Amino acid sequence: MIAGSVSDRARPLKVGLILPETERQMNGGSARWGDLREMARLGEEIGADSLWITDHLIHRVPGEEPRGMWECWSLIAALAAVTERAEIGTLVLCSSFRNPALLAKMADTVEEISNGRLILGIGAGWNEAEYLAFGYPFDHRVDRFAEALAILSGLLRDGHIDFQGTYYSARDCELRPRGPRPNGPPIVVGASAAGPRMLDLAARYGDGWNTWFSSTGNTVEGLLPLLGKVDTACEAAGRDPSSLARSAAVIVAVGPHEPSAMTGPPLTGSPVEIAAGLRAYADAGVSHIQVWLEPNTPAGIAAFAPVLAELDRG
Repeated sequence: MIAGSVSDRARPLKVGLILPETERQMNGGSARWGDLREMARLGEEIGADSLWITDHLIHRVPGEEPRGMWECWSLIAALAAVTERAEIGTLVLCSSFRNPALLAKMADTVEEISNGRLILGIGAGWNEAEYLAFGYPFDHRVDRFAEALAILSGLLRDGHIDFQGTYYSARDCELRPRGPRPNGPPIVVGASAAGPRMLDLAARYGDGWNTWFSSTGNTVEGLLPLLGKVDTACEAAGRDPSSLARSAAVIVAVGPHEPSAMTGPPLTGSPVEIAAGLRAYADAGVSHIQVWLEPNTPAGIAAFAPVLAELDRG
């Protein structure tokens, strides 16, 4: 299961914050490293359970100015070094952008830097424009993901693998030294659309499953059919569905903000009302949510603090 515990408080699920690493995401502005460091530390101060970075190279939409972003893994390593308590997660890494054996090495290194606080979210990717721009093949993405996940899982959990596939190989590959958790960080498979092959891979290899708010309409009602598909995939794989943790991204508006690229009506209202909306995710079986704040700024994080306090009251 995903590391950490909420057993010592009334909070019904873990609550993380997604940081704005992409241009024009910080309430219309673009975050620098100093901004992200400040927001991470503030997130820890208000009691956020986790901090998350998405993994893209460039967003290009016809008719709009492109949006660039800081590289995910560099930020994850830096955040691990400047925080102390919150888990650090990738939401989610694109398996196509990094050799899987090297990624396992990188993950165990950040495990060491963070003292065992990494959550390794990973998916197959989807944005063809960034693949083409940066020279990655876009074909057979799920086939490539399946091989990458087999290598990544084998190395992180067992420390060794000998694998020869169509797209990747890792021959007599070994991780040395190992990070603080003998079996490495938890692996969360991002399968927002809940397609059968991705769900099968999540059930076979994952410690958790994650979906983005564009697949749920940012509502619990939109999430429920996906959770049913996750249960079915686990049963088909011979796995107890309760052994696969569920997490979901949620948009929460805590104050006036500039229009953003985030889709879906935000959860909003008083701290009591927002906390009730987040509890509904726990009631549905979600154990961890990643909150996209509007505005996604230090002021937005401060405004979210009363929501966490309300959740902790039970």
